[in-house]
Amino acid sequence: MCGFAGFIEPSKRSGLDVRKAMSDSLLHRGPDDAGSDLIDHPLASVGLGFRRLAIIDLSIAGHQPMALPDHSVYIMLNGEIYNYKEVRIELENLGCKFNSNSDTEVVLLAYKTWGIKMIDRLIGMFAILILDTLSDCVFLIRDRAGVKPLFWYKNEDGEILFASELKAFHEHPRFKKELNHDALSLFLMNGSIPAPYTIFKNAFKVEPGNWVKVNLKSMKVDTTEYWNAFDAYNKPVLDISFQEAKLETEKLMQSAFNYRMVADVPVGVFLSGGYDSTGCNCITKEFGG
Repeated sequence: MCGFAGFIEPSKRSGLDVRKAMSDSLLHRGPDDAGSDLIDHPLASVGLGFRRLAIIDLSIAGHQPMALPDHSVYIMLNGEIYNYKEVRIELENLGCKFNSNSDTEVVLLAYKTWGIKMIDRLIGMFAILILDTLSDCVFLIRDRAGVKPLFWYKNEDGEILFASELKAFHEHPRFKKELNHDALSLFLMNGSIPAPYTIFKNAFKVEPGNWVKVNLKSMKVDTTEYWNAFDAYNKPVLDISFQEAKLETEKLMQSAFNYRMVADVPVGVFLSGGYDSTGCNCITKEFGG
């Protein structure tokens, strides 16, 4: 599962003790390894804390936070990049050298090679933090479907917190636990609080298919949508027969299943009784599997 937490502080008031308290609150998300760093950027201190549940490359080479050798870019990744092997081959063909077999290093070198647009190449479920010390910015990136959670908070002093769970914010001395009454109304109406809102004031969810960019010079926060479900749904209909559509559906599902079987630990399979198992049953019956 993994989880990460940290802060961006122009005041540089917090130290590793705060960062450690924030990430330790996420112990249940990652019992296999813990990592931390405090980057003293000229514009702000950036505290990074990570709790790891090892899935791919169980060795110490997969330790996070991870950085380029020149420390120009740092990354923390919660999730899995299903097609990391294909992306790695593409990067190796461009001359990139790897020190691990982890998908995190693939994303790190993909960012070095293509910048933030590398996100278009990734297939998976993920919440990613990238600190780019050369461009003076921090990216908080969430996967297309919003499988992996990612929250951020900005206080009146311009300090920014980020975490995989809201509970990590409670460990920061300048987080204010102020109830967002509008969000509470949404919860009472819908039974949940839709993104980007949370139960706390000034705390937000990174929306699915979006990245949040923090400019370290101005501490301005901008949100960019890189993928939208409606755009995917509204693509032109393929001019194929019903039989061809069933074959194509089977190929897509087989591809999705195979991607999710990539792991260096045992993999379990569960069918919910919804679209996934219904689709599998239909394909199995139709093609005699």
